Amino acid sequence: MIENSFHYIAILIIIIGLVAWIEKKYPYKIFEILPSIVIIYALVMTLSSLGLWSKNEGIENTYNAFKDALLPSMIFLMLLDADIRLIGKLGKKMIFTFLLATISIMFGFIISFSLFHNFLSSDAWMGFAALCGSWIGGTGNMMAVAGALNVPSETMGNILVTDSINYTLWVMLLLTLVPFAAKFNKWNNSDTSIIDEVSKKLGSTSSKSDISSASMLLLLGVSFGVNIGSDILASLLPTTKFLSHYTWLVLISTAFGILAAMTPIAKIGGSNVISSMMLYLLVALIASRADFSQMSQAPTFIIAGATVLLIHLALMIFFAKIFKLDLFSIGVASLANIGGVASAPILASAYSKALIPIGVLMALMGYILGTGGGLMIGKILEIIAK
Repeated sequence: MIENSFHYIAILIIIIGLVAWIEKKYPYKIFEILPSIVIIYALVMTLSSLGLWSKNEGIENTYNAFKDALLPSMIFLMLLDADIRLIGKLGKKMIFTFLLATISIMFGFIISFSLFHNFLSSDAWMGFAALCGSWIGGTGNMMAVAGALNVPSETMGNILVTDSINYTLWVMLLLTLVPFAAKFNKWNNSDTSIIDEVSKKLGSTSSKSDISSASMLLLLGVSFGVNIGSDILASLLPTTKFLSHYTWLVLISTAFGILAAMTPIAKIGGSNVISSMMLYLLVALIASRADFSQMSQAPTFIIAGATVLLIHLALMIFFAKIFKLDLFSIGVASLANIGGVASAPILASAYSKALIPIGVLMALMGYILGTGGGLMIGKILEIIAK
């Protein structure tokens, strides 16, 4: 049994490195079904369940120190791509469609949790708040909400499985619907000219400098500086049961990230690399405290998650009919929320390569809204759970 704190962190990094390398070197089909981040969680949780490392005070302190240091810094770096000036180029109708998708997902969480909360653990509302953060933004937002609410590790295990299974099925459904776009748009009397106009307005959203050790060290230093500054500001703000010091820390880091995205800092290459490394380590840290024996409620979580998506689907079809929205717009808006920047461009490219920037920018909107939206839903779900 590992009792040394350094050995504990080293083992986690070895696992992360091996899985990430295998995914890059050998892109097996399994990675299309189970993303590497889920595989990492499952492997680490298995080792935790087998008792590979102790839960002693030293390892517990190391866990808390790394989590507290990484999460706000990761949020800041993740948001450097989310320049709201670029997002404005999407046009009112595209932004409106994205917000409709966001609202329908949030509404889906409220209805689904109302139906299933009696069959779930008392802290399940925290997990669904984190999942809402993911399905509005991305995994980074999920980790931000989970950190702010201190979601128990066993609940996070259920949520990650729920996210992976439902997300995979959702992507398959949206890609399957692409050939039916013309029929849907005809039934809907939708006007697709706005898509052509927006496509022409959007150029490349990438203008970062080359990645170097200097650029990565600078970004790492800035992100830790933001962490310190956010911590100081958070200590000056009033706290409640819901708005704890750490919740303020997450929200302030988010605000710094949004502002910094409009400065020259956002042009420095390497933010995606560093934030991805931080995200993997955060997921592994949370998994290191989980146990398979505590995941007996996974099927109920999965069904509740599927119910969220079914409600979202019904509402988006309704909105499409009312506002005459085309299938491309509602599909990419949906996947920009639920899948994030990794998958929304894939769906957009299935319609036309020229539409890829729309998928990217919609997904970046989710990064901005995901953490706040997840925390807001968390407050509502907490009330329902009582």
